[in-house]
Amino acid sequence: MTPDEMVAVGAAAVGAGALNSVVGSGTLITFPVLLATGLSPVTATVSNALGLVPGSVAAAVGHRGELAGRGRLLRKLCAGAALGGLTGASLLLVLPPGAFERIVPVLVALALVLVALQPLIAEGVRRRRARTGGRARRDGGPLLPVGLTLASVYGGYFSAAQGILYVSLMGLLLDERLQRLNAVKNVLVAVVNAVAALFFVFTAEFDWTAVALIAVGSALGGTLGAALGRRFSPAVLRTLIVAVGSTSLAHLLLR
Repeated sequence: MTPDEMVAVGAAAVGAGALNSVVGSGTLITFPVLLATGLSPVTATVSNALGLVPGSVAAAVGHRGELAGRGRLLRKLCAGAALGGLTGASLLLVLPPGAFERIVPVLVALALVLVALQPLIAEGVRRRRARTGGRARRDGGPLLPVGLTLASVYGGYFSAAQGILYVSLMGLLLDERLQRLNAVKNVLVAVVNAVAALFFVFTAEFDWTAVALIAVGSALGGTLGAALGRRFSPAVLRTLIVAVGSTSLAHLLLR
């Protein structure tokens, strides 16, 4: 890797770390840059997954204030995220590259629609509960861990837009502020990335230079992104999620 390429990878990693902390889809910044340095798609994916772990952890730590009182739910969801991440990482090494490409754009598009309509859906659910006397389940019911585990399979395979999938599912099934959902999302992403990275260390080829550059850059970006993202209103955050997610969808469709 040339000095210019190292600078480009490091800068991309800072941007990816910040974007992942606030919204997700940071892989869409680092992945093309890694490919431009001459890495194969699988090596680039593996190196990217390893390098983004510190950024994911930094983002989760930066949002720890929004996680108060949700320890029990987090433990349950993290177990499913770990299982899904390991499954997705395994699939990366055994499935043909086009296996997920047909379904991924559909999942991302559906997630974007759910995020955009979440206020209307939540209001409709609240009115229905008011009429029937029902109450919201703080754990989201059985559908939440199942859905997030399946989303984590995709995250372990190719992490772009996995955070958007998480937020859309939690927004439908949990009666929580978007900032708190974003904090939970960062923890789940950190778990998936860490499990996938540990698996790749023993089973796949990766580029240590790329891993080191992305690790340092994403940790810095994750810290900065957490500080900035916590100041966004739910409306601004939702708009940003939809905008970035739409870019992700366009990228996936045009690949």
